[in-house]
Amino acid sequence: MKRKYVIMIIAILILIAIASIVIYNIIVENGKNYEIEEVKQYNYFVLKQNDLYGVIDKKGNTIIDPEYSEIKIPNPEKGIFVCYQEDTTKVLNERKEEILIQYNNIEPIRLKNIASNLMYEKSILKYGKDGKYGLIDFKGNEITKPIYDEIDSLPYKEGELLVKQEGKYGVINIKGNKIVEIEYDKIAVDEYYTDENRYQYAGYIVSITTEEGYRYGYLNYKGKEILKTEYNDIARVTEIKDDENSYLICAKNGQYGITKNKDTIVENEYQSIRYDATNEVFVVEKSKKYGIANLEGTLIVPVQYNQIDITGIYLYAQNEQGITVYNSNGTQANINSNVSILNTSNEKYKIRINNENGTKYGVINQEGKQLIEEKYNYIEYLYDNYFIVSNENGKLGIIDDKDTIKIEINNDSLQKIQDTDLIQTTLAESKTTQIYAKAMEKICEMQNATVEVEDDYIKIYNETEVKYFSKDGKELKNTQVYSSNKLFVKVENEKYGFVDINGNLVIDYQYDKAYEFNSYGFAAVKKDGKWGAMNEQGEEVIAPTYEFNEQSEPSFIGKYYRVIYGLGEFYYTDTK
Repeated sequence: MKRKYVIMIIAILILIAIASIVIYNIIVENGKNYEIEEVKQYNYFVLKQNDLYGVIDKKGNTIIDPEYSEIKIPNPEKGIFVCYQEDTTKVLNERKEEILIQYNNIEPIRLKNIASNLMYEKSILKYGKDGKYGLIDFKGNEITKPIYDEIDSLPYKEGELLVKQEGKYGVINIKGNKIVEIEYDKIAVDEYYTDENRYQYAGYIVSITTEEGYRYGYLNYKGKEILKTEYNDIARVTEIKDDENSYLICAKNGQYGITKNKDTIVENEYQSIRYDATNEVFVVEKSKKYGIANLEGTLIVPVQYNQIDITGIYLYAQNEQGITVYNSNGTQANINSNVSILNTSNEKYKIRINNENGTKYGVINQEGKQLIEEKYNYIEYLYDNYFIVSNENGKLGIIDDKDTIKIEINNDSLQKIQDTDLIQTTLAESKTTQIYAKAMEKICEMQNATVEVEDDYIKIYNETEVKYFSKDGKELKNTQVYSSNKLFVKVENEKYGFVDINGNLVIDYQYDKAYEFNSYGFAAVKKDGKWGAMNEQGEEVIAPTYEFNEQSEPSFIGKYYRVIYGLGEFYYTDTK
């Protein structure tokens, strides 16, 4: 019995130990998790007057007087402002009170290589003490002690920070948790990107300095070492969209190979390797001879050719005997070497290119039957059964799969409007923009037009008219687009005024130009060549005073107008 109890106790202790390890791993793993704060609305803006800076709110009220040499707003939704004056820095809140006074040298952390109008990390600040740096949140809670020689944003990865300690670099997140150990001379993000997760699953290319120069290694997005720092060069094949598996082209002693995570699939014995995403193969070079390897690392075309070109779905291998055409699986293709076939996003259609007598494009179906003869200088699949084509004069149009012209081939530019089912064309000579719905019916034509894509609609306007369309091509009234507004622009005899939701005139037709009220409740109005602003009550908060050279729509908050400078940065001012 005693022996059974001893065995049971040992078993329980083992289970507790295993559970502790599991719990510890979960804590560590969860410790690396962090949430990027979302900014739902802008409440505060930088104000510039007489080359000094302050802050206004979204109603145009002055929050911080313009008396500082610079002001940074790390999160425009929150009332926290880093103010600079000569050699001093202080942080103020929306009540003009100095906060975070227990910390010195507070700075927001500027983002790098992030596609956003928001310039800084939105929930943390760095501070300095005795030449070292740490992190705090906006409430003054210490995230890390001042133990780092440097803290900077990590390019591409919002929420992750590059830190330096005793001459070495590592990565922490905005919670202060370590992702990459502080033991490297360089750290770079591998730039792996997907539309859904952006750079979340990008890994890290790390390096150390040796007597022979830099040696590179690789860590996955969790910070786990995949390859030791023993390579001359490492690059991830970012076209292969696999969040959990990294294909890496690595050089060792000047020879290139390929790994899939830790596993070598192509030995380091090549002078160069490049990836073709269309066919999912690697072109490898050894002693100036070329071959093809697949994703498993198997050579499917021997390394014996002087040149290998890839156009569309075929591989064209050339040596002294001529050109041999291969399929993407390495079998020989029964096709003229002057012909190329390109897949489209619709499996029903393929683009056929004939280079025999000049390059001409046509279309075949999946069985190889010719649908459109090879007579165009360029063809690109659009959607449904439509194709963008170009003629010998470089003019553009749209045809269907029966070679019927749907949009005349006389346009200088032609494109599908981003995130819509609409087509935009331009005739350069007459400066005419045309908009077509998905079925190729023209829904708008306007000269000197500007096209802007918003979240739920597109706006097409010039100096004298404005039109709105849903993203599927239905024309919208301004009352539908700006449904939360109280007043709406209306034009009568080439003069602009404002009406209510029922069409009743509220502001007389007196302006030469007017724009709808923006999300902050202000409308830009123009009279006698000058611009001013009106509030939602129909009152001029600033009479037409400003002269703008730019053609784009002015944007006002109160009496202040927006000035855009740099990459996504802007301020408001009343400078005339």
